[in-house]
Amino acid sequence: MGVLVELTLIQKDILIALINLQREKNRAVKGEEIASIINRNPGTVRNQMQSLKILGLVEGVPGPKGGYKATGAAYNALNITTIENEAIVPIYKNNKLVKDATAAEISFTTIRHPDLCNSTVQVLGNIRDFVQGDLIQIGPTPVNHLIVRGEIIGRDDSQNTLLFSITEMVSLPKKSVKYYVRKVATMVSINANIQETARVLVRNNIHGAPVEEKGVIVGVVTFTDIGNALATGRTTLKVRDIMAKNLVTIDGEAPLYEAVKKFNNHNIGRLIVTIDGVPKGVLSKTDVLNELAVY
Repeated sequence: MGVLVELTLIQKDILIALINLQREKNRAVKGEEIASIINRNPGTVRNQMQSLKILGLVEGVPGPKGGYKATGAAYNALNITTIENEAIVPIYKNNKLVKDATAAEISFTTIRHPDLCNSTVQVLGNIRDFVQGDLIQIGPTPVNHLIVRGEIIGRDDSQNTLLFSITEMVSLPKKSVKYYVRKVATMVSINANIQETARVLVRNNIHGAPVEEKGVIVGVVTFTDIGNALATGRTTLKVRDIMAKNLVTIDGEAPLYEAVKKFNNHNIGRLIVTIDGVPKGVLSKTDVLNELAVY
C-alpha cells in the first residue's frame, strides 16, 4: 500500500531531474548527472537518494553502468501520469527551446472569465529559469498540433508548474486534407489570353485558378501572374507563358498541418489536392482560415 509523502523542494528537484534523464537516456542515471542539472553538490544528491530509496521512490542499479531509476511511485508522488510510448511536447522560453523539458499537462484556470484566459502547465524538467514576463510556447502537441503561447505570470516550484496568461492558441483539425478540398469548379484553358483569364477570375471572385490542358491540370495562374505580365508590357502573352508550371500538390490523405507547411515553405496560396495520384481539387489558404474561424 502506497504511503502519502510530503517531498522537500530538493527531493522534487532530484526526482524531476532523474525522470527527465531516465526518459532521455533510457538507462540508469548517475548522481553526478542529476547534480549537474540541479546545480547541487553530488554528495548532497547521494544523501537525498538514501531517503528517496526508503520512501520507495527511487531504486539503485548496481554495476559500472548503474545508477538510479525512478519508480512508478515517484510519478505518483509528483502527480505525473505515465503514458507508454509518450510523445514529447516541446516548451519554448523567449523563442528558445527548453532542453530536457516537456509539457505533461495543461489546465485552463480562468476559462469562464470574460477578460482573462490563464493556464497552468505541469512540466517535466527544470522550470527555475522561468521568471515573470518571460514568453512561453507549448507545443505543437502530437495529435492536433495545438500550440499555446503566452506570458509567464507565476511559478509554483512545489508542483513544478508554470502559470501564464494565454495570448494565442491555435490548433488544426485532425481530419485529412480531402475533407476540406474544393472541387475544381473554375479552370482556365492553357491557351487563354491574359484578358480572358482576368475576366474569368473576376467573374468568379477568385484570385487564381488551375490551368487545364485537355482536361488535365497542368499549372496555376493568379492575378499576380497577370499583373507581372502587364507591368512589363507583355500584354499578348497567353496563360501557358505566365502560369506556374511546377505544381505543388498534396495527397488528400495528408493531415491539414502538412498543407499549412507547404503554403509557408513554397510561399503560395493554393495547393492541388490529389486522390490516388490524380488531381481532384484545390485547397487554398482561405479554405484553411475559414475552417479555423470561430463564430
